[in-house]
Amino acid sequence: MHPLTGVRVIDFTRVLAGPFCTMNLADMGADVIKVESTRGGDDTRAWGPPFVGGESAYFLCVNRNKRSIAVDLKTEEGRRIAQGLIARADVVVHNFLPRSAEKLGLLYDQVKMVNPDVIYCSISGFGNRENVPGYDYILQAIGGLMSITGEPDGDPMKVGVAITDLFTGLYAAVAILNALIHRMRSGVGQEIDIALYDAQIAMLSNVASNVLVSGQDARRLGNAHPNIVPYQTFKTRDGQVVIAVGNDSQFHAFCRALDLESVADHPDYATNDRRVENRGRLIPLLEQHLRTFSTDEVLGRLRPAGVSCGPVRSVGEALSAPETAMRNMLWTVQHSTAGDLTLVGSPLKLAATPARNHLPPPRLGEHTREILRAQGYLEEDIKWLEQKGVVFAC
Repeated sequence: MHPLTGVRVIDFTRVLAGPFCTMNLADMGADVIKVESTRGGDDTRAWGPPFVGGESAYFLCVNRNKRSIAVDLKTEEGRRIAQGLIARADVVVHNFLPRSAEKLGLLYDQVKMVNPDVIYCSISGFGNRENVPGYDYILQAIGGLMSITGEPDGDPMKVGVAITDLFTGLYAAVAILNALIHRMRSGVGQEIDIALYDAQIAMLSNVASNVLVSGQDARRLGNAHPNIVPYQTFKTRDGQVVIAVGNDSQFHAFCRALDLESVADHPDYATNDRRVENRGRLIPLLEQHLRTFSTDEVLGRLRPAGVSCGPVRSVGEALSAPETAMRNMLWTVQHSTAGDLTLVGSPLKLAATPARNHLPPPRLGEHTREILRAQGYLEEDIKWLEQKGVVFAC
């Protein structure tokens, strides 16, 4: 049995942060019912190419292990269906703006009237009292992340994936798990307010702490680290490697492995604080030396010495790397229109209750009839709802 077996999640979210949250719950056994619009469903179903079997790669990446029901929540009958789902839910998750949530009957007070013990999680840009939309890109900009990403003399850059959305989804999943434990002990549900802005500020971590302690604003360092040297990308004779020297003993091992004993013994580089202060002289010296080696030579010298390092891979190279296979990070599911579908797997490795590879990402409305039958709707009722456009079933 999976840890969340028996937990029912009604998922009104779309795009990335919310679906990523609920997919993680589904991987751990929760029954996640994805409630989608009858007019195209989750926005990301149209975000492509690439597409496979009529589904976008974007949608497929965060919606496995869920069931889809397509309902027009703007109709009275549709809202009644949603209320029926909410009444039997343990968790309700949505990412509507407050004004939209109110119209759809999805504010906390409205949901609590239907299910007093529910765990309710709203995901938004700036909190569940603000009618201001928030997108990952904007949050990376206003939350400081872009200002520290990119080359020192270049423009601010966003991270290559929607990392603020992903962190927010993880924070939401953690909050929901905490609320489930609290309810198990107390019998009381609660409201959870998760904001992308909060997640982005929290993500600044040690960089924010540096600013708060020193009073000096952070700056872009390219692939270098603000507090550790050497800890960055270096060019080799035939490629690039990342070298991460975490302490002084590792620095001495690094120097010995690369025949740089004189550098290890130099008083300006003997300790990390001195290396940070003198990075302007040390890094060019190391760059010049490392260019004389091939990537394989650098890795062959540093890894046996216990120095963390690795080649800079493309996404395709990373997905096909032996470590990816060894860690079972690619899952194959059988999709009704895409056939054998390969997805990135779960990093949650629990020995007794592993993440499940149970259902492929659903087609829009794939489980509409199944879910309505379980709600007590008769076949003639379901046909009437389909004819009226209240629900869609594929």
